[in-house]
Amino acid sequence: MSQQLAGKLALVTGGSRGIGRAIVESFVAEGAEVVFTYRSGKDEAAAIVSSIQAAGGKCHAIKADVSNETDILHLFSQLDEIGSLDIQVNNAGVIIEKSMLDTSAEDFDWLMNVNLRGLFLCGREGLRRMAGRSGRMINITSDLSFTGRERFSLYCASKGAINALTRSWAREFAPHVLVNGIAPGPIETDMLDLEHMSAEWRMMEEELTVLKRIGKPEEVSSVAVFLAGPGAGYLTGQIIGPNGGSVMP
Repeated sequence: MSQQLAGKLALVTGGSRGIGRAIVESFVAEGAEVVFTYRSGKDEAAAIVSSIQAAGGKCHAIKADVSNETDILHLFSQLDEIGSLDIQVNNAGVIIEKSMLDTSAEDFDWLMNVNLRGLFLCGREGLRRMAGRSGRMINITSDLSFTGRERFSLYCASKGAINALTRSWAREFAPHVLVNGIAPGPIETDMLDLEHMSAEWRMMEEELTVLKRIGKPEEVSSVAVFLAGPGAGYLTGQIIGPNGGSVMP
């Protein structure tokens, strides 16, 4: 490994599984010390930390509900005790599939509280620490923020709002903090739920991509490493899509 993130302190929200876990492991492999959050699954989070530390890496897991301001303020207080934040990946998110006419106000509040309010709270506190010196902020969005999808309107709307926040923060905090987004296509994670996916549904997901396959979490984490590293010094306000060609903006 090139160790291009050596000496850096990174925060990854929702880092105990899927894309978040792949980013945690990739950052550690590149030399970063990583703090990640989890909402549930204490044993799973502890096992990740133990495995990374046994291999000589530096990693910490902190339980936090990203939609809860008290939790987030406590999270960043703990982070401050570890060191100065250099890199932040706002990855925590949820999804709901439901017809628009069957969607309740409670559904809206639940999803937006995690996906949008959570990213706002975490982003605000991270930017507060990076502003005036330097840093990299990476927001995980989705290819569906560009295309939309029937029965996923809340999820698509939340990710579209994240794209707008990403561009706005990039303008507000330049030139010191570089703010970019990653908009994955279909990726093999719990959120895509491949274990319970019908053959027809998986085929539809594959057909939406030019490469005719579903991506791997590592194919997203490699983009995060690039955006966090020295080679991305002239990128800000960009939404990069590891999506197999499902979207070509």
